[in-house]
Amino acid sequence: MLDGNHRFANDLASEISHDASKRASLSEGQAPFALVFGCSDSRAAAELIFDQGLGELFVVRTAGHVVDPGVLGSIEFGVEVLGAALIVVLGHDSCGAVVATMNAVDSGELPGGYLRDIVERVLPSTLAVAAEDGELTTGSVVAEHVLQTSRLLADRSQVLARAIDDGKLAIVGATYQLAEGRVRAEGVIGEV
Repeated sequence: MLDGNHRFANDLASEISHDASKRASLSEGQAPFALVFGCSDSRAAAELIFDQGLGELFVVRTAGHVVDPGVLGSIEFGVEVLGAALIVVLGHDSCGAVVATMNAVDSGELPGGYLRDIVERVLPSTLAVAAEDGELTTGSVVAEHVLQTSRLLADRSQVLARAIDDGKLAIVGATYQLAEGRVRAEGVIGEV
């Protein structure tokens, strides 16, 4: 995946086939080699960032890559049913969910509606950075959030924990720099 990101960041993206024969072969089923759980931000499309074609990645996205039961079920499906051996939890700079959470910490007021739920799920990462560093930056909160999210997946899902213990799965927390196009690993659970 890092090779694919290197191609993307250096404007050397592969000529990936999406022709009728490729689509027809995928209609029979899928066997993605990796799963990416990332932010729903329109600037952070995993297939492009990692220079992968149809059927190669199983992608789950929510604002701020926050975890809920639907996300856990989707990720378990990708690992247990489809056989993905790698999960990449992908955060990015300029994340709106992180910025909204930092603003809530600064103002002492949570937003309304369902945005509140997203902010509440990013809040532990934000507070951990504030307690450790004393100063909040978007980059430090995003990095902490991918690490906390990676641990949360391994802690909450028995399916994922068992696959990690059996040496069949690794979870990599990573951050993506929008302007540079580069992905950086922040931490790993399991063996890659």
